[in-house]
Amino acid sequence: MSDTLDVVLRLLAVFVAFLVLPLVVGQTEHKVMAHMQGRLGPMYAGGFHGWAQLVADGVKFAQKEDVVPAGADRRIFQMAPAVALLPYLLVLLAIPVGPGNAVGQTVDAGIFFVLAVMGVGVLGSLMAGWASANKFSLLGGIRTAGQLIAYELPMLLAAASVAMAAGTVSLPGIVDAFHWWWVPWQIVGAVVFFVAGLAELQRPPFDMPVADSEIIFGAYTEYTGLRFALFLLSEYAGIVVLCGLTTVLFLGGWHGPFGADGMGWLWTLLKTAVLAFVVIWLRVTYPRLREDQLQKLAWTVLIPLALAQIALTGVVKVVTQ
Repeated sequence: MSDTLDVVLRLLAVFVAFLVLPLVVGQTEHKVMAHMQGRLGPMYAGGFHGWAQLVADGVKFAQKEDVVPAGADRRIFQMAPAVALLPYLLVLLAIPVGPGNAVGQTVDAGIFFVLAVMGVGVLGSLMAGWASANKFSLLGGIRTAGQLIAYELPMLLAAASVAMAAGTVSLPGIVDAFHWWWVPWQIVGAVVFFVAGLAELQRPPFDMPVADSEIIFGAYTEYTGLRFALFLLSEYAGIVVLCGLTTVLFLGGWHGPFGADGMGWLWTLLKTAVLAFVVIWLRVTYPRLREDQLQKLAWTVLIPLALAQIALTGVVKVVTQ
């Protein structure tokens, strides 16, 4: 009975985190962008510091009419938002936030599981682009497919590097094997993994699939109301997952500078929050890449760097053994 209760409580904690953390990231993005760019609107809703902006957005999406284009593949069109969002819930189940049982479900091949499931999430955009019966949506879907193919490989190679260093593909095992002297020689892999993850999430400056100045809003052009809100929520859930994975793989997860593993979950959340701030900061700072620049970055920069990181990891492992 106690084991069943423990599992239920862990699953409930993951579900609550899945519901709350993406909304916190979304609210933070409103505020950070308002401060950095001098936007007044997000600072007014509700009075003090615009605290009700997120509530206002939710009410706005709930009030909008749910429209399905006449020529659309109705079933695929309606399924796409859920396909884009739900894989991130499964990934959160496998990300450890602390030592011991502070994980929804321990997966032995965790690194393969999370990367495979994250790739499924991108299929939601492909489904939306195909099913919308709209040429701009289809162009967005094609760009999404090209971006997935280009950036999945460097992301996998960077993750393979840290798995080689730890000698395991289990996420808790990687954190347990972590040493602080890993950071300098795994930093290239961390940057490659983080940048490739941003591209898979279609976050600026890698948001060519939803380039509003070219193709309206890409695969999501025909979506309104709560279905459109689910796509936005999947983006913020993806940010949480990407930052959490980067923390676990490259920044030591729950290990803190003072050795306070009893507060390990706090260190994990703090590192994740800092990385989420970096994601927002990049959106405000850099202009959108052209499609050719985006592909060139993946194939001529990130993949060679990831391969070099694997070679370096192999050398370090041989020397240190």
